[in-house]
Amino acid sequence: MQRILLCMLLLITLTTRVAAQPLASFVNLQNELMVWDRGMIHKIDFLLPTSIKIGRTAIPFLDNSRTFKIFYGGSVRQINAGFTNAFVATDNLVAYLNQKSLFVFDKGVSKNLTGICDQYFVSDSLILFLDGLKSEYRVYYNGQVTGVESFIPDSTLASINVSDNIIAYNNFANQFRIFFHGMKIAQEDYPVSSFDAGRNTVAYVDVDRKFKIFHNGKTFPIDNFPPSTYHVGDNVVAFVTSDGYFKIFYDDSVRTLGFFNPTFQVSDNIVAFRDPNGGLRVFYKGDITDMENYYPATGLMIQYNSLAYVNTSNTLRLFSEGEVYDVTNADLTNWQLNYDVITYQIGQGIFKVFYKGTDY
Repeated sequence: MQRILLCMLLLITLTTRVAAQPLASFVNLQNELMVWDRGMIHKIDFLLPTSIKIGRTAIPFLDNSRTFKIFYGGSVRQINAGFTNAFVATDNLVAYLNQKSLFVFDKGVSKNLTGICDQYFVSDSLILFLDGLKSEYRVYYNGQVTGVESFIPDSTLASINVSDNIIAYNNFANQFRIFFHGMKIAQEDYPVSSFDAGRNTVAYVDVDRKFKIFHNGKTFPIDNFPPSTYHVGDNVVAFVTSDGYFKIFYDDSVRTLGFFNPTFQVSDNIVAFRDPNGGLRVFYKGDITDMENYYPATGLMIQYNSLAYVNTSNTLRLFSEGEVYDVTNADLTNWQLNYDVITYQIGQGIFKVFYKGTDY
């Protein structure tokens, strides 16, 4: 019993360690590549990388000699030297191409998915790819590869939407299908005219021009008329109805925010919108927060649970997980938001990382 409890405690500790904080990276004044990981800043390369992507659990990069490396689990792993020509990082996965051979790096392990790939779409927990050897669209999900379709027409984001843990598409037989939790769902027997997808969620207009939302395995009829505009995030859909009401679907219900047609953005867990008075407001997991009495025309960045911008008082302001932080009012050389972490530079030599109210 003691050993079982010890193993459970170790598993919880390791899980918390990996999932507790996202990663961040920056290049310092000496052109050295630095990584912020669990509150510590590490030097991982002495030279400027030729290309780098920031994932939530891994940071892949091509170093100065074009050797492909991945920072994961507190250390740098060399994957290959000179073969990788493209790569993508998401929450949990790194996908990369060696010539036309597609690989996935998942939980510290690299796996070849196909020797020939001309098209692929990567999200946080799955990869949809066209297997040139089998002439079939296949999905990598939860460590397994599953065939889904032999052909998808037009093969572009106009007919396929891959987001987070879900795929929505019109297939070769003009049927609307959803791949969710490792299963292909026969959602509609006819093609849909428009659709958008986010985590656990697909919003679409069906063949009868009715607006519907698929969420966590359930389909909700929302309106008998298509909305004038709509966007999908993680478990959330924001839309303006045909008769001019701004509404948000969240937690399996629809909330009406008013009779107005706002400028709005949806990304991950955040809906940012301009209220009738012109102010910036944020909808996050059922709550609305007033941010400014104006709506920033440019420079608004949204990722994961966070929104950041520099306001008219020259303050870098951050909304993250329901809290509002004034990060700094110093003149910034540059700044960026990755997941819920802000990295910013003051002048030529001061580099900082801000996460959950703390500067590093």
